[in-house]
Amino acid sequence: MAIAGNQDKFFDELETMAPEAREGYLNQRLCEAVDHAYRNAPATREIFDGAKVNPPEIHTIRDLERLPIIRKTDLIELQREKPPYGGFLAIPPEDVDRVFISPGPIYEPLHTGAIKWFAKSFCAAGFRKGDVVINTFTYHLSPAGILFHEALRDCGTTVVATGTGNTEIQIRTMRDLKVTGFVGTPSFLMTIIKRAEEMGHNFQRDFTLERAWFTGEMLPDSLRKTLEEDYQIATTQAYAVTEPGGAIAYECRQKSGMHLMDEYIVEIVDPETGKQLGPGEIGEIVVTPIHNKAWGIIRFGTGDMSSYTTALCPCGRTANRLTAILGRTGDAIKVRGMFVIAKQAEQAILDLKPISQFQIVIRRREQRDEMTLKIELKDETIDREKLADDLNKRFQNLCRVKIDRIEFVEKGSIPDEHQKLIDERTWK
Repeated sequence: MAIAGNQDKFFDELETMAPEAREGYLNQRLCEAVDHAYRNAPATREIFDGAKVNPPEIHTIRDLERLPIIRKTDLIELQREKPPYGGFLAIPPEDVDRVFISPGPIYEPLHTGAIKWFAKSFCAAGFRKGDVVINTFTYHLSPAGILFHEALRDCGTTVVATGTGNTEIQIRTMRDLKVTGFVGTPSFLMTIIKRAEEMGHNFQRDFTLERAWFTGEMLPDSLRKTLEEDYQIATTQAYAVTEPGGAIAYECRQKSGMHLMDEYIVEIVDPETGKQLGPGEIGEIVVTPIHNKAWGIIRFGTGDMSSYTTALCPCGRTANRLTAILGRTGDAIKVRGMFVIAKQAEQAILDLKPISQFQIVIRRREQRDEMTLKIELKDETIDREKLADDLNKRFQNLCRVKIDRIEFVEKGSIPDEHQKLIDERTWK
Protein backbone atom coordinates (compact mmCIF):
# COMPACT_ATOMS: atom_id res chain seq x y z
CA MET A 1 0.00 0.00 0.00
CA ALA A 2 1.00 3.59 -0.51
CA ILE A 3 -0.25 6.69 1.26
CA ALA A 4 -1.39 9.43 -1.07
CA GLY A 5 -0.49 13.04 -0.35
CA ASN A 6 -3.99 13.73 0.95
CA GLN A 7 -4.31 11.91 4.28
CA ASP A 8 -7.97 11.25 3.54
CA LYS A 9 -6.72 8.79 0.91
CA PHE A 10 -4.79 5.60 1.51
CA PHE A 11 -5.06 3.61 -1.67
CA ASP A 12 -3.57 0.46 -3.01
CA GLU A 13 -3.37 0.16 -6.78
CA LEU A 14 -6.60 -1.85 -7.01
CA GLU A 15 -8.76 0.78 -5.34
CA THR A 16 -8.23 3.38 -8.07
CA MET A 17 -8.09 1.01 -11.04
CA ALA A 18 -10.09 2.10 -14.09
CA PRO A 19 -13.42 0.22 -14.25
CA GLU A 20 -12.50 -1.52 -17.53
CA ALA A 21 -9.16 -2.62 -16.11
CA ARG A 22 -10.89 -3.85 -12.95
CA GLU A 23 -13.31 -5.96 -14.97
CA GLY A 24 -10.38 -7.59 -16.76
CA TYR A 25 -8.50 -8.09 -13.50
CA LEU A 26 -11.49 -9.67 -11.74
CA ASN A 27 -12.26 -11.95 -14.66
CA GLN A 28 -8.63 -13.14 -14.76
CA ARG A 29 -8.57 -13.78 -11.00
CA LEU A 30 -11.92 -15.56 -11.24
CA CYS A 31 -10.55 -17.91 -13.91
CA GLU A 32 -7.57 -18.69 -11.69
CA ALA A 33 -9.75 -19.26 -8.62
CA VAL A 34 -12.17 -21.52 -10.51
CA ASP A 35 -9.35 -23.59 -12.01
CA HIS A 36 -7.60 -23.95 -8.64
CA ALA A 37 -10.81 -24.89 -6.80
CA TYR A 38 -11.87 -27.41 -9.44
CA ARG A 39 -8.50 -29.14 -9.44
CA ASN A 40 -8.05 -29.19 -5.66
CA ALA A 41 -11.45 -29.12 -3.91
CA PRO A 42 -13.53 -32.29 -4.47
CA ALA A 43 -16.82 -30.63 -3.47
CA THR A 44 -16.29 -27.84 -6.00
CA ARG A 45 -15.51 -30.39 -8.68
CA GLU A 46 -18.75 -32.26 -7.90
CA ILE A 47 -20.75 -29.03 -8.14
CA PHE A 48 -19.27 -28.17 -11.54
CA ASP A 49 -19.74 -31.70 -12.87
CA GLY A 50 -23.31 -31.79 -11.55
CA ALA A 51 -24.06 -28.54 -13.37
CA LYS A 52 -22.33 -29.88 -16.52
CA VAL A 53 -19.94 -26.92 -16.51
CA ASN A 54 -16.22 -27.13 -17.27
CA PRO A 55 -13.89 -24.59 -15.59
CA PRO A 56 -12.79 -22.99 -18.92
CA GLU A 57 -16.44 -22.10 -19.53
CA ILE A 58 -16.31 -19.72 -16.55
CA HIS A 59 -14.17 -16.91 -17.95
CA THR A 60 -16.28 -13.86 -17.01
CA ILE A 61 -18.35 -12.90 -13.99
CA ARG A 62 -21.51 -13.25 -16.07
CA ASP A 63 -20.69 -16.94 -16.63
CA LEU A 64 -21.14 -17.63 -12.92
CA GLU A 65 -24.90 -17.74 -13.50
CA ARG A 66 -24.39 -21.24 -14.86
CA LEU A 67 -23.45 -22.52 -11.40
CA PRO A 68 -25.70 -23.12 -8.38
CA ILE A 69 -25.45 -20.98 -5.25
CA ILE A 70 -23.90 -22.57 -2.15
CA ARG A 71 -25.61 -21.65 1.10
CA LYS A 72 -24.69 -21.92 4.76
CA THR A 73 -27.00 -24.91 5.20
CA ASP A 74 -25.12 -26.66 2.37
CA LEU A 75 -21.78 -26.05 4.09
CA ILE A 76 -23.06 -27.36 7.41
CA GLU A 77 -24.43 -30.54 5.81
CA LEU A 78 -21.36 -31.19 3.66
CA GLN A 79 -18.98 -30.69 6.58
CA ARG A 80 -21.09 -33.10 8.60
CA GLU A 81 -20.92 -35.69 5.80
CA LYS A 82 -17.26 -35.10 4.85
CA PRO A 83 -15.43 -33.67 7.85
CA PRO A 84 -13.74 -31.38 8.50
CA TYR A 85 -14.13 -29.04 5.49
CA GLY A 86 -16.88 -30.69 3.44
CA GLY A 87 -14.59 -31.20 0.47
CA PHE A 88 -13.92 -27.47 -0.03
CA LEU A 89 -10.32 -27.40 1.22
CA ALA A 90 -8.21 -26.52 -1.82
CA ILE A 91 -4.68 -26.70 -0.36
CA PRO A 92 -2.83 -29.48 1.52
CA PRO A 93 -4.08 -29.65 5.15
CA GLU A 94 -0.57 -28.96 6.45
CA ASP A 95 -0.56 -25.59 4.64
CA VAL A 96 -3.61 -24.29 6.54
CA ASP A 97 -2.42 -21.53 8.88
CA ARG A 98 -5.58 -21.02 10.88
CA VAL A 99 -9.00 -22.53 11.31
CA PHE A 100 -11.93 -20.46 12.50
CA ILE A 101 -15.32 -21.75 13.61
CA SER A 102 -18.67 -20.10 12.95
CA PRO A 103 -22.09 -21.31 14.17
CA GLY A 104 -23.19 -24.53 12.54
CA PRO A 105 -20.46 -25.43 13.23
CA ILE A 106 -18.59 -24.46 10.08
CA TYR A 107 -14.82 -24.88 9.98
CA GLU A 108 -13.16 -22.17 7.88
CA PRO A 109 -9.55 -22.68 6.75
CA LEU A 110 -7.39 -19.62 6.12
CA HIS A 111 -4.02 -19.06 4.53
CA THR A 112 -2.04 -16.13 5.96
CA GLY A 113 -1.63 -14.47 2.58
CA ALA A 114 -5.38 -13.84 2.59
CA ILE A 115 -5.31 -11.36 5.48
CA LYS A 116 -3.70 -8.19 4.12
CA TRP A 117 -6.62 -6.74 2.18
CA PHE A 118 -8.60 -5.92 5.37
CA ALA A 119 -6.37 -2.90 5.94
CA LYS A 120 -8.07 -1.03 3.08
CA SER A 121 -11.27 -0.74 5.07
CA PHE A 122 -9.58 0.71 8.15
CA CYS A 123 -7.40 3.05 6.13
CA ALA A 124 -10.48 4.37 4.32
CA ALA A 125 -11.95 5.08 7.76
CA GLY A 126 -8.93 7.21 8.70
CA PHE A 127 -7.02 4.86 11.01
CA ARG A 128 -3.29 5.67 10.93
CA LYS A 129 -0.03 5.24 12.82
CA GLY A 130 -0.41 7.00 16.16
CA ASP A 131 -3.99 5.81 16.69
CA VAL A 132 -4.68 3.61 19.71
CA VAL A 133 -7.59 1.34 18.82
CA ILE A 134 -9.66 -1.00 20.97
CA ASN A 135 -10.82 -4.05 19.04
CA THR A 136 -13.99 -5.27 20.77
CA PHE A 137 -14.67 -8.20 18.44
CA THR A 138 -14.13 -11.64 19.87
CA TYR A 139 -10.76 -13.34 19.48
CA HIS A 140 -12.42 -16.66 20.34
CA LEU A 141 -13.40 -19.14 17.58
CA SER A 142 -14.61 -16.62 14.96
CA PRO A 143 -12.20 -14.80 12.62
CA ALA A 144 -13.26 -11.21 13.38
CA GLY A 145 -10.97 -10.41 16.30
CA ILE A 146 -7.63 -11.60 14.94
CA LEU A 147 -8.27 -10.59 11.31
CA PHE A 148 -9.30 -7.05 12.23
CA HIS A 149 -6.37 -6.87 14.68
CA GLU A 150 -3.81 -7.69 12.00
CA ALA A 151 -5.42 -5.35 9.48
CA LEU A 152 -5.27 -2.51 12.00
CA ARG A 153 -1.59 -3.26 12.53
CA ASP A 154 -1.09 -3.02 8.75
CA CYS A 155 -2.41 0.55 9.03
CA GLY A 156 0.23 1.25 11.69
CA THR A 157 -2.14 1.56 14.63
CA THR A 158 -1.59 0.32 18.16
CA VAL A 159 -4.26 -2.31 18.87
CA VAL A 160 -5.71 -3.02 22.30
CA ALA A 161 -7.12 -6.57 22.23
CA THR A 162 -10.08 -6.09 24.57
CA GLY A 163 -12.50 -8.47 22.86
CA THR A 164 -16.18 -8.51 23.73
CA GLY A 165 -17.99 -7.57 26.93
CA ASN A 166 -16.50 -6.25 30.19
CA THR A 167 -17.97 -2.78 29.72
CA GLU A 168 -16.36 -1.16 32.73
CA ILE A 169 -12.93 -2.59 31.84
CA GLN A 170 -13.39 -1.20 28.33
CA ILE A 171 -14.20 2.21 29.80
CA ARG A 172 -11.15 2.24 32.08
CA THR A 173 -8.90 1.03 29.25
CA MET A 174 -10.17 3.71 26.88
CA ARG A 175 -9.44 6.42 29.42
CA ASP A 176 -6.09 5.08 30.69
CA LEU A 177 -4.63 4.43 27.22
CA LYS A 178 -6.19 7.52 25.60
CA VAL A 179 -7.88 5.38 22.96
CA THR A 180 -8.64 7.22 19.70
CA GLY A 181 -10.34 4.44 17.73
CA PHE A 182 -13.11 1.91 18.33
CA VAL A 183 -13.76 -1.28 16.33
CA GLY A 184 -16.95 -3.18 17.12
CA THR A 185 -20.72 -2.92 16.84
CA PRO A 186 -22.55 0.42 17.11
CA SER A 187 -24.78 -0.82 19.92
CA PHE A 188 -21.77 -1.82 22.05
CA LEU A 189 -20.16 1.59 21.60
CA MET A 190 -23.37 3.25 22.78
CA THR A 191 -23.45 0.86 25.74
CA ILE A 192 -19.93 1.97 26.66
CA ILE A 193 -20.79 5.65 26.31
CA LYS A 194 -23.99 5.43 28.36
CA ARG A 195 -22.31 3.38 31.10
CA ALA A 196 -19.43 5.88 31.25
CA GLU A 197 -21.96 8.67 31.69
CA GLU A 198 -23.72 6.71 34.44
CA MET A 199 -20.35 6.46 36.19
CA GLY A 200 -20.14 10.26 36.21
CA HIS A 201 -17.92 10.85 33.16
CA ASN A 202 -18.38 13.54 30.55
CA PHE A 203 -17.56 11.41 27.52
CA GLN A 204 -16.35 14.19 25.24
CA ARG A 205 -14.22 15.77 27.96
CA ASP A 206 -12.82 12.65 29.64
CA PHE A 207 -12.18 10.46 26.58
CA THR A 208 -10.20 10.88 23.37
CA LEU A 209 -12.26 8.73 20.98
CA GLU A 210 -12.15 10.23 17.47
CA ARG A 211 -13.35 7.50 15.10
CA ALA A 212 -15.31 4.26 15.11
CA TRP A 213 -15.49 1.41 12.59
CA PHE A 214 -18.54 -0.83 12.70
CA THR A 215 -19.69 -4.14 11.30
CA GLY A 216 -21.91 -6.99 12.46
CA GLU A 217 -25.01 -4.80 12.91
CA MET A 218 -27.08 -2.28 11.05
CA LEU A 219 -26.01 1.32 11.71
CA PRO A 220 -29.27 3.33 11.84
CA ASP A 221 -29.06 6.91 10.60
CA SER A 222 -30.36 8.12 13.96
CA LEU A 223 -27.55 6.38 15.87
CA ARG A 224 -24.90 7.61 13.44
CA LYS A 225 -26.21 11.15 13.89
CA THR A 226 -26.03 10.81 17.69
CA LEU A 227 -22.45 9.53 17.62
CA GLU A 228 -21.23 12.11 15.13
CA GLU A 229 -23.11 15.21 16.32
CA ASP A 230 -23.44 14.63 20.07
CA TYR A 231 -20.07 12.94 20.66
CA GLN A 232 -17.97 14.12 17.68
CA ILE A 233 -17.01 10.56 16.70
CA ALA A 234 -16.40 9.96 12.97
CA THR A 235 -18.15 6.72 11.96
CA THR A 236 -17.67 4.29 9.09
CA GLN A 237 -19.04 0.82 8.53
CA ALA A 238 -18.18 -2.32 6.60
CA TYR A 239 -20.09 -5.35 5.37
CA ALA A 240 -18.55 -8.63 6.45
CA VAL A 241 -19.56 -12.28 6.08
CA THR A 242 -17.78 -14.96 8.06
CA GLU A 243 -18.03 -18.00 5.76
CA PRO A 244 -16.38 -16.62 2.60
CA GLY A 245 -13.63 -15.00 4.65
CA GLY A 246 -14.47 -11.59 6.06
CA ALA A 247 -15.05 -7.98 4.97
CA ILE A 248 -16.69 -7.74 1.55
CA ALA A 249 -17.28 -3.98 1.25
CA TYR A 250 -16.40 -0.83 3.18
CA GLU A 251 -17.32 2.82 3.50
CA CYS A 252 -14.95 5.69 2.79
CA ARG A 253 -15.43 9.08 4.44
CA GLN A 254 -18.01 10.05 1.81
CA LYS A 255 -20.39 7.53 3.42
CA SER A 256 -22.33 7.10 0.19
CA GLY A 257 -22.31 3.32 -0.03
CA MET A 258 -19.70 0.62 0.60
CA HIS A 259 -16.89 0.03 -1.90
CA LEU A 260 -16.60 -3.59 -3.00
CA MET A 261 -13.33 -5.33 -2.15
CA ASP A 262 -11.34 -6.49 -5.17
CA GLU A 263 -10.50 -9.69 -3.32
CA TYR A 264 -13.99 -11.03 -4.02
CA ILE A 265 -16.35 -11.43 -6.92
CA VAL A 266 -19.63 -9.95 -5.70
CA GLU A 267 -22.90 -10.52 -7.52
CA ILE A 268 -26.36 -9.15 -6.77
CA VAL A 269 -28.78 -11.84 -7.89
CA ASP A 270 -32.42 -12.77 -7.84
CA PRO A 271 -32.47 -15.28 -4.95
CA GLU A 272 -35.18 -17.29 -6.67
CA THR A 273 -33.32 -17.79 -9.95
CA GLY A 274 -29.65 -16.99 -9.27
CA LYS A 275 -29.68 -14.58 -12.23
CA GLN A 276 -27.54 -11.46 -11.90
CA LEU A 277 -29.25 -8.09 -11.53
CA GLY A 278 -28.21 -4.65 -12.70
CA PRO A 279 -27.39 -1.40 -10.88
CA GLY A 280 -30.13 -0.27 -8.51
CA GLU A 281 -31.96 -3.61 -8.55
CA ILE A 282 -32.39 -5.26 -5.16
CA GLY A 283 -31.25 -8.85 -4.77
CA GLU A 284 -29.16 -11.25 -2.73
CA ILE A 285 -25.43 -10.70 -2.23
CA VAL A 286 -23.50 -13.69 -3.60
CA VAL A 287 -19.75 -13.86 -2.97
CA THR A 288 -16.85 -15.74 -4.52
CA PRO A 289 -13.49 -15.27 -2.72
CA ILE A 290 -10.56 -14.98 -5.15
CA HIS A 291 -7.86 -14.25 -2.56
CA ASN A 292 -7.95 -17.30 -0.27
CA LYS A 293 -6.62 -20.39 -2.04
CA ALA A 294 -7.44 -22.53 0.99
CA TRP A 295 -11.18 -22.17 0.50
CA GLY A 296 -12.61 -23.51 -2.77
CA ILE A 297 -16.04 -21.94 -2.50
CA ILE A 298 -17.61 -20.55 -5.67
CA ARG A 299 -20.87 -18.52 -5.38
CA PHE A 300 -21.68 -18.37 -1.67
CA GLY A 301 -25.16 -16.98 -1.00
CA THR A 302 -25.04 -14.67 2.01
CA GLY A 303 -28.81 -14.36 2.45
CA ASP A 304 -28.39 -10.57 2.70
CA MET A 305 -30.26 -8.24 0.35
CA SER A 306 -28.77 -5.14 -1.24
CA SER A 307 -28.27 -3.28 -4.51
CA TYR A 308 -25.24 -1.62 -6.07
CA THR A 309 -24.29 1.54 -7.91
CA THR A 310 -21.67 2.07 -10.59
CA ALA A 311 -21.52 5.84 -10.01
CA LEU A 312 -18.00 7.07 -9.26
CA CYS A 313 -17.27 8.17 -5.70
CA PRO A 314 -15.64 11.58 -5.02
CA CYS A 315 -13.06 9.85 -2.82
CA GLY A 316 -11.28 8.51 -5.93
CA ARG A 317 -12.01 4.81 -5.36
CA THR A 318 -13.52 3.31 -8.48
CA ALA A 319 -15.11 0.02 -7.40
CA ASN A 320 -18.87 -0.42 -7.48
CA ARG A 321 -20.59 0.26 -4.16
CA LEU A 322 -23.24 -1.59 -2.20
CA THR A 323 -25.93 0.96 -1.45
CA ALA A 324 -26.98 -0.57 1.89
CA ILE A 325 -27.74 -3.89 3.56
CA LEU A 326 -31.52 -3.91 3.38
CA GLY A 327 -32.43 -7.15 5.15
CA ARG A 328 -32.49 -10.92 4.70
CA THR A 329 -33.93 -12.96 1.84
CA GLY A 330 -36.51 -14.46 4.22
CA ASP A 331 -37.83 -10.96 4.91
CA ALA A 332 -38.34 -10.12 1.23
CA ILE A 333 -41.30 -10.64 -1.09
CA LYS A 334 -41.21 -9.98 -4.83
CA VAL A 335 -44.02 -7.66 -5.95
CA ARG A 336 -44.43 -6.85 -9.64
CA GLY A 337 -40.84 -7.94 -10.29
CA MET A 338 -39.29 -5.93 -7.43
CA PHE A 339 -38.31 -7.14 -3.95
CA VAL A 340 -40.04 -5.44 -1.04
CA ILE A 341 -38.02 -5.96 2.15
CA ALA A 342 -39.49 -5.63 5.63
CA LYS A 343 -36.69 -3.45 7.04
CA GLN A 344 -36.71 -1.14 4.03
CA ALA A 345 -40.49 -0.81 4.19
CA GLU A 346 -40.23 -0.02 7.89
CA GLN A 347 -37.71 2.72 7.16
CA ALA A 348 -39.98 4.24 4.52
CA ILE A 349 -43.12 4.14 6.66
CA LEU A 350 -42.27 4.56 10.34
CA ASP A 351 -39.98 7.55 9.73
CA LEU A 352 -43.23 9.44 9.19
CA LYS A 353 -44.03 10.42 12.78
CA PRO A 354 -47.86 10.17 12.72
CA ILE A 355 -47.69 6.39 12.02
CA SER A 356 -47.45 3.96 14.95
CA GLN A 357 -47.90 0.55 13.29
CA PHE A 358 -48.12 -0.84 9.76
CA GLN A 359 -48.65 -4.05 7.86
CA ILE A 360 -48.37 -4.73 4.13
CA VAL A 361 -50.62 -7.34 2.51
CA ILE A 362 -49.90 -8.59 -1.01
CA ARG A 363 -52.74 -10.17 -2.99
CA ARG A 364 -53.29 -11.18 -6.60
CA ARG A 365 -56.11 -9.50 -8.52
CA GLU A 366 -56.80 -9.92 -12.24
CA GLN A 367 -53.31 -11.33 -12.95
CA ARG A 368 -51.62 -8.42 -11.19
CA ASP A 369 -49.92 -8.12 -7.79
CA GLU A 370 -51.78 -5.71 -5.52
CA MET A 371 -50.19 -4.20 -2.41
CA THR A 372 -52.29 -2.83 0.44
CA LEU A 373 -50.73 -0.88 3.30
CA LYS A 374 -52.59 -0.91 6.61
CA ILE A 375 -51.53 1.76 9.09
CA GLU A 376 -52.45 2.87 12.60
CA LEU A 377 -52.11 6.53 13.51
CA LYS A 378 -50.82 8.14 16.68
CA ASP A 379 -52.98 11.21 15.96
CA GLU A 380 -56.40 10.67 14.38
CA THR A 381 -56.73 14.38 13.49
CA ILE A 382 -53.88 14.26 10.96
CA ASP A 383 -54.61 15.17 7.32
CA ARG A 384 -54.93 11.61 5.97
CA GLU A 385 -54.95 12.56 2.32
CA LYS A 386 -51.69 14.48 2.60
CA LEU A 387 -50.11 11.74 4.71
CA ALA A 388 -51.10 9.09 2.16
CA ASP A 389 -49.62 11.15 -0.66
CA ASP A 390 -46.35 11.74 1.24
CA LEU A 391 -46.19 8.08 2.22
CA ASN A 392 -46.70 6.77 -1.28
CA LYS A 393 -44.01 9.04 -2.70
CA ARG A 394 -41.54 8.09 0.03
CA PHE A 395 -42.30 4.36 -0.28
CA GLN A 396 -41.92 4.40 -4.06
CA ASN A 397 -38.63 6.31 -3.87
CA LEU A 398 -37.12 3.86 -1.37
CA CYS A 399 -38.72 0.57 -2.40
CA ARG A 400 -39.31 1.30 -6.10
CA VAL A 401 -42.83 -0.13 -5.98
CA LYS A 402 -46.08 1.83 -5.76
CA ILE A 403 -48.59 1.09 -3.01
CA ASP A 404 -52.00 0.32 -4.53
CA ARG A 405 -54.16 1.04 -1.49
CA ILE A 406 -53.65 2.64 1.92
CA GLU A 407 -56.10 1.66 4.67
CA PHE A 408 -56.26 3.55 7.97
CA VAL A 409 -57.24 1.04 10.66
CA GLU A 410 -58.25 1.45 14.29
CA LYS A 411 -55.65 1.42 17.07
CA GLY A 412 -55.03 -2.12 18.25
CA SER A 413 -56.00 -3.68 14.92
CA ILE A 414 -52.34 -4.48 14.26
CA PRO A 415 -50.75 -6.30 17.24
CA ASP A 416 -47.36 -5.17 18.58
CA GLU A 417 -45.73 -8.46 17.53
CA HIS A 418 -46.78 -8.99 13.95
CA GLN A 419 -45.50 -9.94 10.54
CA LYS A 420 -44.67 -6.81 8.55
CA LEU A 421 -45.21 -8.40 5.13
CA ILE A 422 -48.01 -10.90 4.42
CA ASP A 423 -48.23 -12.69 1.09
CA GLU A 424 -51.81 -13.85 0.44
CA ARG A 425 -51.34 -14.55 -3.26
CA THR A 426 -52.54 -17.85 -4.69
CA TRP A 427 -51.22 -19.19 -7.98
CA LYS A 428 -53.32 -21.22 -10.38
